[in-house]
Amino acid sequence: MTLFGTDGVRGVANKDLTAELAVDLAIAAAHVLAEVGAFAGHKPKAIVGQDSRASGEFLEAAVCAGLASAGVDVYRVGVLPTPAIAHLVAADGADLGVMISASHNPMPDNGIKFFARGGGKLDDSLEAAIEAHLGEPWDRPIGANVGRIIIDESASERYLTHLLSSVKTKLTGIKVVVDCANGAASLVAPEAYRRAGAEVIAISNTPNGLNINEKCGSTHLENIKAKVIAEKADIGIAHDGDADRVLAIDSEGNEVDGDFILAILADAQMRNGGLTSKTVVGTVMTNLGFILAMESKGIKVTTTPVGDRYVLEKMIAENYTLGGEQSGHIIMRDFANTGDGALTALHLLQELATSKKSLKDLAKIMVRYPQVLINVAGVDKAKVSSNSAIAAGVTAAEVKLGSSGRVLLRASGTEPLIRVMVEAKSASDAHELATSLAALVKSELSL
Repeated sequence: MTLFGTDGVRGVANKDLTAELAVDLAIAAAHVLAEVGAFAGHKPKAIVGQDSRASGEFLEAAVCAGLASAGVDVYRVGVLPTPAIAHLVAADGADLGVMISASHNPMPDNGIKFFARGGGKLDDSLEAAIEAHLGEPWDRPIGANVGRIIIDESASERYLTHLLSSVKTKLTGIKVVVDCANGAASLVAPEAYRRAGAEVIAISNTPNGLNINEKCGSTHLENIKAKVIAEKADIGIAHDGDADRVLAIDSEGNEVDGDFILAILADAQMRNGGLTSKTVVGTVMTNLGFILAMESKGIKVTTTPVGDRYVLEKMIAENYTLGGEQSGHIIMRDFANTGDGALTALHLLQELATSKKSLKDLAKIMVRYPQVLINVAGVDKAKVSSNSAIAAGVTAAEVKLGSSGRVLLRASGTEPLIRVMVEAKSASDAHELATSLAALVKSELSL
């Protein structure tokens, strides 16, 4: 069984993801990076952080213990967003970063994701090597060669400084509601927006270890929509548990997803001459309306498989500056090597300030094609690509849609699901075809 999904190792904490596994993963990661020369000539340094889950406390301790036992000096930064860990790894010249988080997943879940030197996620080959090294016998360092564990109390302030240095326009006069999902953004996100000049109202910003993502954050937008309207705010900003993504709400309570945010930022960069090769990177889930909107602005869209790691790989390979996902993972490579919800929100807010437009008006840049996504559970997701009946069903749906829509079936990289997505000009067509294909997948691949 493969441990690593599209975003690290995830599972139910203390059941699938145990302290013992966390120790072993940390040790294996240290050995693999040592083998590829990442620690050559110096004692290795790692940055370790976590979101606000109760299980993160013992998993973080286990990761720190494993790394230190393998001779790595560990800097514990506490509860911070995932992109903060990526930034600190790069800024501090660390050799490795580890984030303990299951992002938007429910509280009982947790996860471990690794960052390489420079702040990028480990590539697939290194993750496979870590799995292969799990539980292998090894020579343990002793004496002065063991790693030390240091509490880094300045990490959040240094991350805030980084965020604020990326924007040049004061946000004076903009009223923001921010939903922190009772997660990793609970302190730094509201503080960043306040320091940038906005009036900030924070909700779901009192994590207690058990309430992360509980009917709040980017996966539960009801509260922030109501709060934006009640407070007569200009915009709502909704983060997920580890704050590597963001969704927005306009002043009337309408959702503005990652495709809209990416379109707004791409248009701004294009006008300012900062969009490399006049290209933005999306994924196979990117809405057709986004692609058509970008084409109308003279911007090319190139796509990757779902997962911000694949977006980043394409951006690095082709030297693109902007990319992202409908889910709100937006990568702004001028400032970060990973999706950063707070960074993205600051630049979206800056566009409100400089354009003097409302978010509703800015979002008119694209018209969203109706898109229906159905998650099919209880199926053998490994067989979806080889099933002939499903392939025939997809072909028939594509013929019916012609050039006015799309069909996508894919196995989730983080959950035991197959995702069925249909996009069409007509919402009824999208729903009918998605429902039919989901039923076909269920009948063919049920466990």
